[in-house]
Amino acid sequence: MGSGGARARSGPAPDPNALRRERDQGEWTILPASGRAGDPPAWPLAGQSDREVELWAKLWAKPQALMWQRYGQELEVALHVRNLALVEMPGAPVNLGTLVRQQQDSLGLTTPGMRANRWRIPGDEVAQKRGDRATGAAQAHPAARERLRGIAGGKGA
Repeated sequence: MGSGGARARSGPAPDPNALRRERDQGEWTILPASGRAGDPPAWPLAGQSDREVELWAKLWAKPQALMWQRYGQELEVALHVRNLALVEMPGAPVNLGTLVRQQQDSLGLTTPGMRANRWRIPGDEVAQKRGDRATGAAQAHPAARERLRGIAGGKGA
């Protein structure tokens, strides 16, 4: 039996900078950096620990929560919260940590998850830090011609 075929994460990752291409326009959802306003929805599972209350409120204030609400993903978010609270406990099984990471990807809580869902947050801190780092590196190192001028006693090439 063959093992080929399309896979969920095969091929290059979607590029949010490709918005200028006609085929990619309209495919990315821009989420407000301010996040979701209002109270979180009702907890859909039986019982809720204090830690789950805290995580539930924190997650439902994120920008991604607007999409979860749109698609009725309260149960998926609640299961993630429950697993996240469990994985924080000493002695938690390693495979539970793997599940939590997969849930984070699916809910768009990680950078790869945001790309896979084609969600963007303007003013994204991670992107800003990358840009600042790249800009800082370029400014810290003068152009090759400028470095050569210093060696050649200030004479231009």
